[in-house]
Amino acid sequence: MIRLPDATGTVRDYTPRTAPALPAAGEGPLTSRIVFSAAHVVADPFADTTPDGPAAVDWDATLAFRRHLWSHGLGVAEAMDTAQRGMGLDWAGAAELIRRSGAEAKAVGGRIACGVGTDQLGAPPGRSPGEGVGPYTLDQVRAAYEEQLAVVEETGAQAILMASRALAASATGPDDYLKIYGELLRQAAEPVVLHWLGPMFDPALTGYWGSEDLDVATETFLEIIADHPDKVDGVKVSLLDAGREVALRRRLPQGVRCYTGDDFHYPELIAGDEQGFSHALLGIFDPLGPVAAQAVRTLDTGDTAGFRALLDPTVELSRHLFQTPTRYYKTGVVFLAWLSGHQEHFTMVGGLQSARSLPHFARAYELADGLGLFPDPALAQARMKSLLSVYGVEQP
Repeated sequence: MIRLPDATGTVRDYTPRTAPALPAAGEGPLTSRIVFSAAHVVADPFADTTPDGPAAVDWDATLAFRRHLWSHGLGVAEAMDTAQRGMGLDWAGAAELIRRSGAEAKAVGGRIACGVGTDQLGAPPGRSPGEGVGPYTLDQVRAAYEEQLAVVEETGAQAILMASRALAASATGPDDYLKIYGELLRQAAEPVVLHWLGPMFDPALTGYWGSEDLDVATETFLEIIADHPDKVDGVKVSLLDAGREVALRRRLPQGVRCYTGDDFHYPELIAGDEQGFSHALLGIFDPLGPVAAQAVRTLDTGDTAGFRALLDPTVELSRHLFQTPTRYYKTGVVFLAWLSGHQEHFTMVGGLQSARSLPHFARAYELADGLGLFPDPALAQARMKSLLSVYGVEQP
């Protein structure tokens, strides 16, 4: 028995399950869909640092979690939003993460793609960090992208061209996006994934592709792809709008994949329809890795109904973790990793463990337990009780 609080201040009794419902690691690769889990980083809890200081990472635990994802047949999307890029993890830390994870992927035969951005561009001269990023010249933005692209390509990983806060602040319209992305795609050694991250994940990306009108922005995005189809492996779309993703997916050139980043509608988008489907690159697959892999293996056999039966029940948890303000979903992801025994503490780089409320954590625990996500339910219960006790919620 455990006592859980809700948002009204009411505390009630909850009886956790006693056994997990997780599948064992499957054999062989997933075949019907390409599936990446964006992976979190594990902070070093003993580092003497501050929220605005350099990130201190527990490399052993961080890489162990990536081996866990690879063991289930999932790819790892490295140094992305889920790894707290721009929210605790700076470029120096991200570059080290990319190098270490790239080497680990080679050692175990894991699939990996890494984020390429411009986050080494801090506030420009004369502007304090609190005033935001930019504007920079387009040449500075391009050079920052090029520096990061070189690091990723040196590891042998696939590159994901992430949306850039600096470009969003500096671009004057669609032509600037066409120019920067065109130059980057022409010099990329291998086809890349283009990443469209909506402002619900990062308000600094409002108006990306040169317009706040998403229809206008979509046309610019598609023009970039149409100009360089041989250099675009696919697009990752994180707009939390299933209809818009499907419409975009149907307009992609032949051979260009759509990777859903929609943490609200992923079962239906991955399952697809008679006109196509989405592959996946999702932050929610960090805590759902084993279940997601089992679901896709079911889909590999042609059993769409079985796929949906496994994955549909997880959407309530995902919607809870990604609720507004969506960018703080990383806190819930790391919280569940701690309860699941993937790390020994609930500490995050940048102190982001404080970004969600106790009722939020309590509901996340209840939903995850109900799904049978915890490999050791007794451990999860004990750790949840310890957190509740710190907050003053007495436990039986």
